[in-house]
Amino acid sequence: MVSQTLLYAGGMEIFELKCFGVRAGEGNAALVVLGDTGDAAARQAFAAAAAKPACAFVDAGDGEAAFTLDYFYPHTRSPLCLHATLAAARVLLKRQPGPLRVRTAMRGQLLTLSMRDGEVFISLLRQQAPSPALPADLPARLLAQPGLQLMSAPAVASVGSPKLLLEVADSATLAALQPDLPAIQAWGRQHGISGCYAWCRRADGAFEGRNFNHLDPALEDAATGVAAGALTLHLGRSLTLYQGAHLGQPCKLQTMLDGDQILIGGAAAFVEAP
Repeated sequence: MVSQTLLYAGGMEIFELKCFGVRAGEGNAALVVLGDTGDAAARQAFAAAAAKPACAFVDAGDGEAAFTLDYFYPHTRSPLCLHATLAAARVLLKRQPGPLRVRTAMRGQLLTLSMRDGEVFISLLRQQAPSPALPADLPARLLAQPGLQLMSAPAVASVGSPKLLLEVADSATLAALQPDLPAIQAWGRQHGISGCYAWCRRADGAFEGRNFNHLDPALEDAATGVAAGALTLHLGRSLTLYQGAHLGQPCKLQTMLDGDQILIGGAAAFVEAP
């Protein structure tokens, strides 16, 4: 029998999952690590060596939350990563029934994890977002598209990791973007915003997007849950959002509004060890 545990060593259990995939075996990869006792530097080194889009380390919780989730990308620690949260939720909800409340390590944000019709959902609240000036030429500069005309005004919104939201004309325009990644990162650091999310409306009523938050184009996300949440807040409606097809990892993110809660969910499947 093939185990769903990728590795068990030194008291740690490590699982790999694909999240938000449209089809089995597809999606944005994440590692979930249980039983780790290392410090932030050791976790960063592990994430860099693993070279997966994200790692979620599961630690003990407190009286209000069952667990604490600590997120690392290969190059940096993160206050929130929803595709890694989706992966952690799939592991934890397999062991104990939900809903399950967890807390993020860096900012103490509370999240509620649950299963609905075989898919994992994360429930969270709107977070305070920065309000920087958005000059008229800013989108064109960041996206390296002189003369670019957006389909709506740029906006900033956040469910825990603020995003600059830029609506472009269509899927072809979105796929062709080759943004100025250093400019995006520099502008984001200056204003406390975690990159920009270019998005468009589709003829079928769904939405499509791309997240730009890394200096290396090869690290572009196949699915960005925090951006899906930010866009849901901005538009004030539930969404079906597609991402990652041009990367060979087509993903589908579902969002819902439930009072003051935003639910973000999709598929989360274990990658079985050989």
